[in-house]
Amino acid sequence: MTDPVFDPDLLSRCISCGFCLPACPTYAETGDEASSPRGRITLMRALQNGDLDPYDPTLKEQSSQCLGCRACEPVCPAGVEYGQLLEQWRDHQWKGRRQPLLARVLMLAARMRPVFRPLGALRRVPGGGPAAGDPPAASLMLGCFERVLFPTVSRAARQLAPELAVPAGQGCCGALHAHNGDTAAGERLARRLGDDLPGTIVTTSGGCAAHVASVLGSERVRELSAYLTGRGARGELRVDGRRARVALQDSCHLRNGLGVWKQPRELIGQVADYVELPSAATCCGAAGTYSLLRPRESRRILDAKIREIEAAGVDYVAAVNPGCLRQLRTGLRRARSRVKAVHIAELLARAAQHPPE
Repeated sequence: MTDPVFDPDLLSRCISCGFCLPACPTYAETGDEASSPRGRITLMRALQNGDLDPYDPTLKEQSSQCLGCRACEPVCPAGVEYGQLLEQWRDHQWKGRRQPLLARVLMLAARMRPVFRPLGALRRVPGGGPAAGDPPAASLMLGCFERVLFPTVSRAARQLAPELAVPAGQGCCGALHAHNGDTAAGERLARRLGDDLPGTIVTTSGGCAAHVASVLGSERVRELSAYLTGRGARGELRVDGRRARVALQDSCHLRNGLGVWKQPRELIGQVADYVELPSAATCCGAAGTYSLLRPRESRRILDAKIREIEAAGVDYVAAVNPGCLRQLRTGLRRARSRVKAVHIAELLARAAQHPPE
Protein backbone atom coordinates (compact mmCIF):
# COMPACT_ATOMS: atom_id res chain seq x y z
CA MET A 1 0.00 0.00 0.00
CA THR A 2 1.39 3.40 -0.97
CA ASP A 3 1.70 6.18 1.58
CA PRO A 4 -1.23 8.64 1.59
CA VAL A 5 -0.65 11.93 -0.19
CA PHE A 6 -2.49 13.96 2.45
CA ASP A 7 -2.72 13.90 6.22
CA PRO A 8 -6.06 12.10 6.69
CA ASP A 9 -6.99 14.22 9.71
CA LEU A 10 -6.52 17.43 7.73
CA LEU A 11 -8.43 16.13 4.74
CA SER A 12 -11.37 14.87 6.78
CA ARG A 13 -12.13 18.26 8.37
CA CYS A 14 -13.82 19.71 5.27
CA ILE A 15 -17.63 19.41 5.55
CA SER A 16 -18.25 20.81 2.04
CA CYS A 17 -20.34 23.69 3.41
CA GLY A 18 -19.27 26.17 0.72
CA PHE A 19 -18.40 29.10 3.03
CA CYS A 20 -15.01 29.20 1.29
CA LEU A 21 -16.40 29.87 -2.19
CA PRO A 22 -17.00 33.65 -1.91
CA ALA A 23 -13.53 34.10 -0.36
CA CYS A 24 -11.66 32.33 -3.17
CA PRO A 25 -10.17 34.58 -5.91
CA THR A 26 -9.95 31.83 -8.53
CA TYR A 27 -13.54 30.77 -7.96
CA ALA A 28 -14.65 34.42 -8.25
CA GLU A 29 -12.73 34.65 -11.53
CA THR A 30 -13.95 31.39 -13.11
CA GLY A 31 -17.19 30.40 -11.34
CA ASP A 32 -15.92 26.82 -11.67
CA GLU A 33 -16.48 24.57 -8.64
CA ALA A 34 -13.17 22.79 -9.31
CA SER A 35 -11.41 26.15 -8.92
CA SER A 36 -12.67 26.61 -5.35
CA PRO A 37 -11.23 25.26 -2.09
CA ARG A 38 -14.18 22.90 -1.72
CA GLY A 39 -13.74 21.65 -5.27
CA ARG A 40 -10.00 21.21 -4.86
CA ILE A 41 -10.49 19.26 -1.65
CA THR A 42 -12.90 17.01 -3.54
CA LEU A 43 -10.09 16.41 -6.05
CA MET A 44 -7.65 15.76 -3.18
CA ARG A 45 -9.99 13.10 -1.79
CA ALA A 46 -10.29 11.48 -5.21
CA LEU A 47 -6.50 11.37 -5.42
CA GLN A 48 -6.17 10.02 -1.88
CA ASN A 49 -8.75 7.29 -2.53
CA GLY A 50 -7.30 6.27 -5.89
CA ASP A 51 -10.37 7.43 -7.83
CA LEU A 52 -8.24 9.65 -10.07
CA ASP A 53 -4.97 8.91 -11.80
CA PRO A 54 -2.19 10.68 -9.81
CA TYR A 55 -1.29 12.77 -12.86
CA ASP A 56 -4.76 13.50 -14.16
CA PRO A 57 -4.73 16.83 -16.09
CA THR A 58 -7.35 18.33 -13.76
CA LEU A 59 -5.19 17.59 -10.73
CA LYS A 60 -2.21 19.16 -12.43
CA GLU A 61 -4.16 22.27 -13.44
CA GLN A 62 -5.88 22.90 -10.11
CA SER A 63 -2.79 22.38 -7.97
CA SER A 64 -1.12 25.05 -10.10
CA GLN A 65 -4.08 27.43 -10.56
CA CYS A 66 -4.60 27.91 -6.80
CA LEU A 67 -3.01 31.12 -5.52
CA GLY A 68 -2.33 29.59 -2.11
CA CYS A 69 -3.61 32.80 -0.50
CA ARG A 70 -5.41 30.88 2.29
CA ALA A 71 -8.34 33.32 2.25
CA CYS A 72 -10.55 30.26 2.74
CA GLU A 73 -9.09 29.49 6.17
CA PRO A 74 -10.48 32.39 8.28
CA VAL A 75 -14.02 31.82 6.96
CA CYS A 76 -14.00 28.04 7.37
CA PRO A 77 -16.25 26.92 10.29
CA ALA A 78 -14.55 23.51 10.38
CA GLY A 79 -11.02 24.92 10.70
CA VAL A 80 -9.65 23.32 7.54
CA GLU A 81 -5.92 24.07 7.22
CA TYR A 82 -6.01 24.41 3.47
CA GLY A 83 -2.49 25.85 3.21
CA GLN A 84 -0.99 22.62 4.57
CA LEU A 85 -3.13 20.52 2.23
CA LEU A 86 -1.96 22.56 -0.76
CA GLU A 87 1.69 22.10 0.23
CA GLN A 88 1.17 18.33 0.56
CA TRP A 89 -0.57 18.30 -2.83
CA ARG A 90 2.28 20.11 -4.55
CA ASP A 91 4.85 17.91 -2.83
CA HIS A 92 3.19 15.03 -4.68
CA GLN A 93 2.11 16.75 -7.88
CA TRP A 94 5.35 18.64 -8.52
CA LYS A 95 7.74 15.84 -7.62
CA GLY A 96 11.05 15.69 -9.48
CA ARG A 97 10.91 16.84 -13.09
CA ARG A 98 7.22 17.68 -12.80
CA GLN A 99 8.16 20.71 -10.72
CA PRO A 100 7.89 23.91 -12.81
CA LEU A 101 11.33 24.70 -14.22
CA LEU A 102 11.24 28.37 -13.22
CA ALA A 103 10.30 27.47 -9.63
CA ARG A 104 13.17 24.99 -9.54
CA VAL A 105 15.64 27.65 -10.73
CA LEU A 106 14.42 30.20 -8.18
CA MET A 107 14.64 27.70 -5.32
CA LEU A 108 18.16 26.76 -6.34
CA ALA A 109 19.16 30.44 -6.45
CA ALA A 110 17.60 31.12 -3.04
CA ARG A 111 19.80 28.47 -1.41
CA MET A 112 23.05 30.04 -2.66
CA ARG A 113 24.20 31.83 0.50
CA PRO A 114 27.66 32.71 -0.92
CA VAL A 115 25.90 34.61 -3.73
CA PHE A 116 23.35 36.56 -1.70
CA ARG A 117 25.80 37.82 0.92
CA PRO A 118 28.04 39.81 -1.51
CA LEU A 119 25.02 40.95 -3.51
CA GLY A 120 23.44 42.24 -0.32
CA ALA A 121 26.66 44.05 0.59
CA LEU A 122 26.81 45.58 -2.87
CA ARG A 123 23.26 46.88 -2.40
CA ARG A 124 24.21 48.25 1.05
CA VAL A 125 21.96 45.99 3.09
CA PRO A 126 22.54 46.75 6.80
CA GLY A 127 24.75 44.49 8.88
CA GLY A 128 25.98 44.18 12.43
CA GLY A 129 23.77 45.40 15.23
CA PRO A 130 23.93 46.55 18.85
CA ALA A 131 27.21 46.58 20.73
CA ALA A 132 28.71 43.30 21.88
CA GLY A 133 27.44 41.90 25.15
CA ASP A 134 24.41 39.80 25.87
CA PRO A 135 22.85 38.00 22.89
CA PRO A 136 20.48 40.35 21.03
CA ALA A 137 16.82 40.10 21.96
CA ALA A 138 15.76 40.36 18.31
CA SER A 139 17.29 39.91 14.87
CA LEU A 140 16.27 41.32 11.50
CA MET A 141 15.79 38.70 8.81
CA LEU A 142 17.07 39.73 5.39
CA GLY A 143 14.87 38.16 2.73
CA CYS A 144 16.87 36.29 0.10
CA PHE A 145 15.45 38.21 -2.87
CA GLU A 146 14.38 41.30 -0.94
CA ARG A 147 17.97 42.17 -0.03
CA VAL A 148 18.83 42.33 -3.74
CA LEU A 149 15.64 43.83 -5.19
CA PHE A 150 14.60 46.15 -2.33
CA PRO A 151 17.60 46.87 -0.08
CA THR A 152 16.06 50.14 1.14
CA VAL A 153 13.44 48.11 3.02
CA SER A 154 15.91 46.58 5.49
CA ARG A 155 17.68 49.90 5.88
CA ALA A 156 14.35 51.55 6.75
CA ALA A 157 13.57 48.74 9.22
CA ARG A 158 16.86 49.39 11.03
CA GLN A 159 16.07 53.11 11.19
CA LEU A 160 12.77 52.29 12.85
CA ALA A 161 14.24 49.66 15.18
CA PRO A 162 18.00 50.25 15.59
CA GLU A 163 18.20 47.63 18.35
CA LEU A 164 17.78 44.84 15.80
CA ALA A 165 20.85 42.74 15.14
CA VAL A 166 21.56 41.72 11.54
CA PRO A 167 23.72 38.58 11.64
CA ALA A 168 25.85 38.05 8.53
CA GLY A 169 25.55 34.98 6.37
CA GLN A 170 21.85 34.30 6.95
CA GLY A 171 20.13 32.46 4.12
CA CYS A 172 16.68 31.71 2.75
CA CYS A 173 13.83 30.92 5.15
CA GLY A 174 12.43 28.19 2.90
CA ALA A 175 9.01 29.70 2.19
CA LEU A 176 9.70 29.55 -1.54
CA HIS A 177 10.41 25.83 -1.28
CA ALA A 178 7.42 25.01 0.92
CA HIS A 179 5.04 26.69 -1.51
CA ASN A 180 6.55 25.05 -4.60
CA GLY A 181 6.56 21.35 -3.87
CA ASP A 182 9.50 20.86 -1.49
CA THR A 183 8.13 21.18 2.03
CA ALA A 184 10.98 19.16 3.56
CA ALA A 185 13.59 21.59 2.24
CA GLY A 186 11.42 24.51 3.36
CA GLU A 187 11.36 23.21 6.91
CA ARG A 188 15.12 22.51 6.96
CA LEU A 189 15.92 26.02 5.77
CA ALA A 190 13.58 27.62 8.34
CA ARG A 191 15.24 25.68 11.18
CA ARG A 192 18.69 26.63 9.94
CA LEU A 193 17.66 30.27 9.82
CA GLY A 194 16.33 29.94 13.36
CA ASP A 195 19.76 28.73 14.45
CA ASP A 196 21.45 31.65 12.67
CA LEU A 197 19.24 34.41 14.09
CA PRO A 198 19.25 34.89 17.88
CA GLY A 199 16.20 36.03 19.79
CA THR A 200 12.95 37.05 18.14
CA ILE A 201 13.09 36.93 14.35
CA VAL A 202 11.72 40.16 12.86
CA THR A 203 10.91 40.08 9.16
CA THR A 204 9.73 42.61 6.61
CA SER A 205 8.07 39.85 4.55
CA GLY A 206 4.60 38.66 5.47
CA GLY A 207 4.95 35.42 3.51
CA CYS A 208 8.25 34.57 5.16
CA ALA A 209 6.82 35.40 8.60
CA ALA A 210 3.97 32.91 8.18
CA HIS A 211 6.25 30.13 6.94
CA VAL A 212 8.94 30.54 9.61
CA ALA A 213 6.26 30.77 12.32
CA SER A 214 4.72 27.50 11.10
CA VAL A 215 8.07 25.77 11.62
CA LEU A 216 9.59 27.56 14.64
CA GLY A 217 6.40 28.68 16.39
CA SER A 218 4.59 32.01 16.26
CA GLU A 219 6.14 33.16 19.56
CA ARG A 220 9.54 33.24 17.85
CA VAL A 221 8.58 35.35 14.82
CA ARG A 222 7.28 38.91 14.37
CA GLU A 223 6.45 40.71 11.18
CA LEU A 224 7.80 44.27 11.35
CA SER A 225 4.48 46.09 11.81
CA ALA A 226 3.49 43.69 14.62
CA TYR A 227 6.91 44.26 16.22
CA LEU A 228 6.56 48.06 16.02
CA THR A 229 2.96 48.34 17.18
CA GLY A 230 3.81 48.72 20.86
CA ARG A 231 6.05 51.74 20.30
CA GLY A 232 3.85 53.33 17.64
CA ALA A 233 4.85 55.43 14.64
CA ARG A 234 6.33 58.93 14.67
CA GLY A 235 6.06 61.95 12.41
CA GLU A 236 3.68 62.66 9.58
CA LEU A 237 3.60 62.00 5.86
CA ARG A 238 2.39 64.96 3.82
CA VAL A 239 1.73 65.56 0.12
CA ASP A 240 1.17 69.01 -1.39
CA GLY A 241 0.76 70.58 2.04
CA ARG A 242 -1.83 68.08 3.29
CA ARG A 243 -1.75 64.83 5.17
CA ALA A 244 -1.05 61.97 2.74
CA ARG A 245 -3.76 59.45 1.84
CA VAL A 246 -2.42 55.90 2.14
CA ALA A 247 -3.98 52.53 1.34
CA LEU A 248 -2.68 49.08 2.27
CA GLN A 249 -2.42 45.80 0.40
CA ASP A 250 -2.46 42.93 2.89
CA SER A 251 -0.03 40.05 2.69
CA CYS A 252 -2.29 37.01 2.25
CA HIS A 253 -0.17 34.69 4.38
CA LEU A 254 0.36 37.31 7.05
CA ARG A 255 -3.35 38.05 7.37
CA ASN A 256 -4.80 34.58 6.81
CA GLY A 257 -1.96 32.56 8.31
CA LEU A 258 -0.89 34.68 11.30
CA GLY A 259 -3.92 36.94 11.77
CA VAL A 260 -1.81 40.10 11.45
CA TRP A 261 -3.78 42.86 9.69
CA LYS A 262 -4.81 45.49 12.24
CA GLN A 263 -1.24 46.44 13.16
CA PRO A 264 -0.11 47.90 9.82
CA ARG A 265 -3.36 49.85 9.53
CA GLU A 266 -2.89 51.34 13.00
CA LEU A 267 0.68 52.42 12.23
CA ILE A 268 -0.28 54.00 8.90
CA GLY A 269 -3.18 55.83 10.56
CA GLN A 270 -0.74 57.43 13.02
CA VAL A 271 1.27 59.13 10.28
CA ALA A 272 -1.24 59.59 7.42
CA ASP A 273 -4.92 59.37 6.49
CA TYR A 274 -5.59 55.68 6.08
CA VAL A 275 -7.90 54.63 3.22
CA GLU A 276 -9.26 51.08 3.21
CA LEU A 277 -9.43 49.46 -0.20
CA PRO A 278 -12.50 47.23 -0.70
CA SER A 279 -10.23 44.36 -1.74
CA ALA A 280 -7.29 45.08 0.55
CA ALA A 281 -7.64 41.66 2.15
CA THR A 282 -7.70 39.76 -1.14
CA CYS A 283 -4.72 38.62 -3.18
CA CYS A 284 -2.97 41.00 -5.55
CA GLY A 285 -1.94 38.11 -7.80
CA ALA A 286 1.72 38.00 -6.77
CA ALA A 287 1.30 34.88 -4.59
CA GLY A 288 4.98 33.96 -4.38
CA THR A 289 5.95 32.54 -7.77
CA TYR A 290 2.37 32.64 -9.13
CA SER A 291 2.87 35.86 -11.10
CA LEU A 292 5.80 34.20 -12.88
CA LEU A 293 4.29 30.74 -13.37
CA ARG A 294 0.77 31.90 -14.36
CA PRO A 295 1.20 35.50 -15.59
CA ARG A 296 -2.17 35.79 -17.38
CA GLU A 297 -4.27 34.94 -14.32
CA SER A 298 -2.00 37.06 -12.15
CA ARG A 299 -2.39 40.08 -14.40
CA ARG A 300 -6.19 39.84 -14.45
CA ILE A 301 -6.24 39.92 -10.65
CA LEU A 302 -3.71 42.75 -10.53
CA ASP A 303 -5.46 44.92 -13.13
CA ALA A 304 -8.68 44.91 -11.08
CA LYS A 305 -6.64 45.84 -8.01
CA ILE A 306 -4.95 48.74 -9.80
CA ARG A 307 -8.29 50.13 -10.99
CA GLU A 308 -9.50 50.06 -7.41
CA ILE A 309 -6.38 51.85 -6.15
CA GLU A 310 -6.79 54.53 -8.79
CA ALA A 311 -10.45 55.05 -7.87
CA ALA A 312 -9.56 55.46 -4.18
CA GLY A 313 -7.64 58.69 -4.84
CA VAL A 314 -4.66 57.75 -2.66
CA ASP A 315 -1.10 58.98 -2.81
CA TYR A 316 0.54 55.75 -1.67
CA VAL A 317 -0.32 52.09 -1.41
CA ALA A 318 1.74 50.29 1.22
CA ALA A 319 2.78 46.64 1.10
CA VAL A 320 4.01 44.36 3.88
CA ASN A 321 5.53 41.78 1.57
CA PRO A 322 8.24 42.20 -1.13
CA GLY A 323 6.37 40.07 -3.68
CA CYS A 324 3.28 42.26 -3.31
CA LEU A 325 5.45 45.37 -3.59
CA ARG A 326 6.96 44.18 -6.88
CA GLN A 327 3.52 43.24 -8.18
CA LEU A 328 1.94 46.59 -7.27
CA ARG A 329 4.81 48.60 -8.77
CA THR A 330 4.55 46.63 -11.99
CA GLY A 331 0.81 47.28 -12.25
CA LEU A 332 1.00 50.96 -11.34
CA ARG A 333 3.84 51.55 -13.79
CA ARG A 334 1.91 49.80 -16.56
CA ALA A 335 -1.15 51.97 -15.81
CA ARG A 336 1.03 55.11 -15.69
CA SER A 337 -0.47 55.87 -12.31
CA ARG A 338 0.67 58.68 -10.06
CA VAL A 339 0.14 56.45 -7.01
CA LYS A 340 3.38 55.16 -5.49
CA ALA A 341 3.78 51.67 -4.04
CA VAL A 342 6.07 51.54 -1.00
CA HIS A 343 6.93 49.04 1.68
CA ILE A 344 5.46 49.98 5.05
CA ALA A 345 8.98 50.19 6.53
CA GLU A 346 9.94 52.86 3.99
CA LEU A 347 6.67 54.70 4.53
CA LEU A 348 7.10 54.87 8.31
CA ALA A 349 10.79 55.78 8.07
CA ARG A 350 9.94 58.62 5.69
CA ALA A 351 7.20 59.90 8.00
CA ALA A 352 9.56 59.78 11.01
CA GLN A 353 11.77 62.42 9.35
CA HIS A 354 8.96 65.00 9.49
CA PRO A 355 7.26 66.11 12.73
CA PRO A 356 3.48 66.54 12.42
CA GLU A 357 2.23 70.04 11.67
